[in-house]
Amino acid sequence: AAARGLRVACAPDTVLGAGWQTARRAIEDGRIGEPRTALALFQTPGPESWHPAPEFLFQAGGGPLLDMGPYYLTGLVHLFGPIRRVTATGHRARDTRVIGSGPRAGVEFAVTVPTTVTALVEFERGGSAQAVFSFDSALPRTGFVEVSGTLGTAVLPDPNGFDGATSLHLFDGVETLAPQGHTASRGTGVLDLARSIRAGEPERASGELAYHVLDAMLAVEASIADGRSVDVVSTVAAPPALPVEWDPHAAS
Repeated sequence: AAARGLRVACAPDTVLGAGWQTARRAIEDGRIGEPRTALALFQTPGPESWHPAPEFLFQAGGGPLLDMGPYYLTGLVHLFGPIRRVTATGHRARDTRVIGSGPRAGVEFAVTVPTTVTALVEFERGGSAQAVFSFDSALPRTGFVEVSGTLGTAVLPDPNGFDGATSLHLFDGVETLAPQGHTASRGTGVLDLARSIRAGEPERASGELAYHVLDAMLAVEASIADGRSVDVVSTVAAPPALPVEWDPHAAS
């Protein structure tokens, strides 16, 4: 695409929503000091109970890592910068699952990928994150992201959504930040792409960012398979935060 003078943008653009961008601006303004560590958690019983054709989510190219990991890891790259190295473990709780809804309810199918993945993620600029992605938990917990810094901890909104408040847990109390900025949702990344092309600037939901996140997830898979830490070969510049006055309804 670059050789042809074309742009490539890619989902997810949820982290461009007001919820995550408000959290990012607070962190970059130093509200929790220097961010050093993060916790990210997505765990559910799995989608086979409600999805009428869930097989692809339990085969190569699927699993909780490749299904939900892009939301969480893209958000972490926005905050910490590119990923340097990963160390991971993974397993599958069951070799088969049963479709729970739709016309094929009761059909049993094979599971061929890890359905719980735990990863230690190290960033080029320093800092690390622990991430868990699971289709094996009877206790659903999703949208969980915490970032701890030298002055406090930020509890961020769900990176798989565009809205949500941020809680700052500081040594002298707790502060809740309502999302500030635009209220647009789907299409935010496309609009940013169009405006970036017109302005001659890099788009925020870039193909380079998506490739780096994919590269990191494939490194996680390699770490699980080989039982060792794996360096992430690609790198990328974290896109700048959206300014609070960014208006999706302004003439472009």
